[in-house]
Amino acid sequence: MSALRISRRSGSRSGFTLIEVVLAMGIFLLGATAILGFLTFGATMSRTASLRTLSAEAVEAIALDLEEGLFPLDESGAVGEPRTIVDREVPGYRELTYTVQTVEDTNADLERDASPEVRVDIEIKWKGGVSRRGRRLSILLLKEVPFGERLRRQLLPAREEQVSDQQNGSDVKQETQP
Repeated sequence: MSALRISRRSGSRSGFTLIEVVLAMGIFLLGATAILGFLTFGATMSRTASLRTLSAEAVEAIALDLEEGLFPLDESGAVGEPRTIVDREVPGYRELTYTVQTVEDTNADLERDASPEVRVDIEIKWKGGVSRRGRRLSILLLKEVPFGERLRRQLLPAREEQVSDQQNGSDVKQETQP
C-alpha cells in the first residue's frame, strides 16, 4: 500500500500547463505593447511642445526687436516712417531670418492725423533640410519710438556738449601752460 501511495505522489505534477504559459505571455505582450505606444506618443507630444515653445520665443524676439527699432525718431522728435527690414537675423536664433512689410491702418478716425497702430506683416524663413521654409504672420504695433530711444536722444546732446566743453577746457589749459 505504501508503494501505491508513493507512485501517486510522483505521478501528480504541480506547475503551469503550456496553455497557461502562452496565455500569460500574450497578456504580458499586449500590456508591453500598450505601454510602448504611450511612450512614443509621449515623446512625440514632448517634441511638439518643445518646437512650439521655441517658435513662440522666436516670434516674441521678433516683436521685441521690431518694437525697439522699427520706427526711428526723426530730427524734429516725431516718429519717422518705418524702416525697411529684409532678411534680418532673429536675435538669439541664428538660423532664422525675417522680412517685414508695414501696412498703415486705413480705417483711422478723421479726428486723428495718423493711426497709432500699424499692421506689420512678417515673413520668417529658416532652412529645413535641403530647402528654405517659411511662415507668415501679422501683428499690430503702436507707431511710437521706445522710451529708451527718446531718452538717449535727449541725453546725447547734453552729453556731447559736456564732452566738447571738457575738450575746449583742456585745450585752454594746454595753451596757458608753458
